[in-house]
Amino acid sequence: MKILGHNIKPGISIQLNMAVARLHTRTRIEVPVIIERAKEPGPCLLLMAGIHGNEVNGIEIVRKIISKGYHIPQKGTIICIPVLNIFGFLNQQREFPDGRDLNRMFPGSANGSLASRFAHIFMTEILPNIDYCIDFHTGGEQRFNFSQIRIAGDDDETYQLAKVFGAKFIVKAKQREKTFRDIASKNGKKVLLFEGGKSLYLDKNVTNAGIQGAINIIHHLGLNDFSQLPRFYPANEELIDVESSIWIRAKYSGMFRSNIRIGSFVKRGEVLGTITDPFGDFEKEVKAPNSGYIFCRDHSPIVNQGTALLHLTTNVKTVRV
Repeated sequence: MKILGHNIKPGISIQLNMAVARLHTRTRIEVPVIIERAKEPGPCLLLMAGIHGNEVNGIEIVRKIISKGYHIPQKGTIICIPVLNIFGFLNQQREFPDGRDLNRMFPGSANGSLASRFAHIFMTEILPNIDYCIDFHTGGEQRFNFSQIRIAGDDDETYQLAKVFGAKFIVKAKQREKTFRDIASKNGKKVLLFEGGKSLYLDKNVTNAGIQGAINIIHHLGLNDFSQLPRFYPANEELIDVESSIWIRAKYSGMFRSNIRIGSFVKRGEVLGTITDPFGDFEKEVKAPNSGYIFCRDHSPIVNQGTALLHLTTNVKTVRV
């Protein structure tokens, strides 16, 4: 295994720095890559977060896995990249300094924009070495996602891994062109995309769900034996396969309030919240157009017509575990 010019032999524990670029002050920007390779052979798992710099809850999940030593395998290799988009993390922004979304720039180019060049380095130096990946994300802006795994839905092994991870919702989401998940999958890698929480926000339940899912995958792949490890997060007795969903959008501008618990099941016609003006002139109810589960909610109290308020499943399948 060769990564960033280093031969990673069995039994090696090392932190490498992936040089990205320099700031305009000439300060070098480097991305830490933490590699643990056991003496016994086995698959290679990548635990990655921060592809969007403001999605800090994923960073916290990988950080805690490292701090607890769960990333040290008995077999195979585990690579951890807690913060991939170090520029965005420093600036508390989603994008790279060139305004590009790194997760729309893969496989990148050696002669392209800054984000494209970085994607190219990652594809050249890291991706060829891995077999599996858990890519940790959160909702954008004020959208809070209930802990979920997103997969394309057309690969049985990835689906089985999603069930092993154990998040309540398995969302069948089509691949978006030029995303990491899209390009990695086309290169034969098995990728689970975890979504939980919202940007610039830490949530203990989301953190614990992500850690538990990673532990489940590490154990399942035979990288380590965690059978005696206490659980971080309660096991779900059943999982929800989300085949399709809709966004419930605001019909009016105003202030939105809702007491609906995210992750809960609602019935058609049930009142999910209200939109009011700030002057007490009107109050309009927001009702569920169909029965289903709420698995994402906009936390912004001020909305405009067309704002996506709640993400509601329209077609699901329950899977017993």
